[in-house]
Amino acid sequence: MTRPIAPMIIRGEVITENLIELGGRGGDLAFLTPDAHRYVDRLPLGNPTRLADLYKLSFEDILDYAVALGERLDFASNRHLQEACELSYLTAPTTPTLIKASYLGLSRMLAREAIVEAVDSTVGIKYLEGWVPQRLIDGTELEVRCFGARALHIVAGNAPGLSLLTILRNMVLRSDAIIKAPSNDPFTALAIARTMIDMAPDHPLTKHLSVAYWKGGDTAFEERLYQPQHIEKIIAWGGFASLKHVTRYIQPGLELISLDPKRSASIIGREAFESDAGMLEAAIRLASDIGALNQKGCVCARVIYAHCGTDERGLELLNAFGQLVYEALMHLPNSVSTRPKRYDPGLRAHVDALRLDDEWYQVIGGKDGEGAIIVSQIPEAVSFSTLLDDRTANLVPVDSLDEVMDAVDAYTQTVGIYPESLKDALKDRLPLHGAQRIVSLGYAAAMKWAAPQDAIEPLRRMGKWISNQIASPQTTPAPWMRPPI
Repeated sequence: MTRPIAPMIIRGEVITENLIELGGRGGDLAFLTPDAHRYVDRLPLGNPTRLADLYKLSFEDILDYAVALGERLDFASNRHLQEACELSYLTAPTTPTLIKASYLGLSRMLAREAIVEAVDSTVGIKYLEGWVPQRLIDGTELEVRCFGARALHIVAGNAPGLSLLTILRNMVLRSDAIIKAPSNDPFTALAIARTMIDMAPDHPLTKHLSVAYWKGGDTAFEERLYQPQHIEKIIAWGGFASLKHVTRYIQPGLELISLDPKRSASIIGREAFESDAGMLEAAIRLASDIGALNQKGCVCARVIYAHCGTDERGLELLNAFGQLVYEALMHLPNSVSTRPKRYDPGLRAHVDALRLDDEWYQVIGGKDGEGAIIVSQIPEAVSFSTLLDDRTANLVPVDSLDEVMDAVDAYTQTVGIYPESLKDALKDRLPLHGAQRIVSLGYAAAMKWAAPQDAIEPLRRMGKWISNQIASPQTTPAPWMRPPI
């Protein structure tokens, strides 16, 4: 059987030599890729002066390039994307229709207006274009500018769009990027980079992107690459183990920007249970937040707190609501959610065990690995709530919204809320407990890169913010002219 090749891209050069065999996550695909050890000295940019060619570009030039790239990322005509998509069916944690939907949406991410909106609201385009002056109260003239950096990106592989987002962030900042392709998506970033080479092989934005695959935790390789003379920023998406491993290399001059996995939740207000229409709308919205990406994203709802009460009437309403959520989950478009690729056997064992305990839990669905709704009959989440995945969620009844606050912590990323009016009572409290993003129920997966992420602004953090102070004794008190004590 012919093994597919995942080339290495080093600043416009496609490398297909010195191949070794590696496997994608899940073990469904073995592929060939250049031995990263052979190229470890070529991957770093080296002299940072080589970033200067990016500063000959205006922001409009960068926008023109991005828009032209978006046109080239039309799935119907781009063979690189088509090949990457087919191969990703075997390595990705999600199913073919979800993967293809992601690939079909890549070109839309490069709309000019959307880029302008996101960059201006997070960094400020003027700070990328030149020095922004300000006169301080003591007479000092202060200039500030955001510069790009030499960066290593350890990208997550649960959604192909993350590779393009990484490349786009790198372009607008005028940075140099080395992307470590993830084991569950080793092909998307490569396909985009090859499209850039086909489009504009000698363009500075093409020349400042490298993509390579190596096994995470390869200490001999990483100790040579992860050095401040090579890299100034590491932007890492990943689980606890991989991020813990990266921290061993952090030292003065090398900054870690961590986008680590989180858990998300939902809160359903009492108003949802006051009418059949309200219950149905909330159920459809909640199904979307549970099922998007087959629950593989940090944004997906897992434990849902329902302010229906824990008395007999409240539980009756919640059980009926659970059935509505399950039915809505089963009818989501296949571009949003499908039967999971592989239902986790450990999770299945937990769910099946609850079926025997119908006094405390009601399990709706899940017998065919399609996903399940677990309705707690007590105001407590299931003991295995951190394992909820593959379209499996837990509805928890509460008598007071104060009970929800105890369940929110630093691991909580997104909180979906219904109805919208309930946000006013919660949006100033939830962040105090650790919640990082508040969203209208049903829109958890509709991430906006104009917004903060994981309670930070990654684009701002990825840049280097440089100040220039201009002062003279005529305008600003001089330190050397202070009277003696």
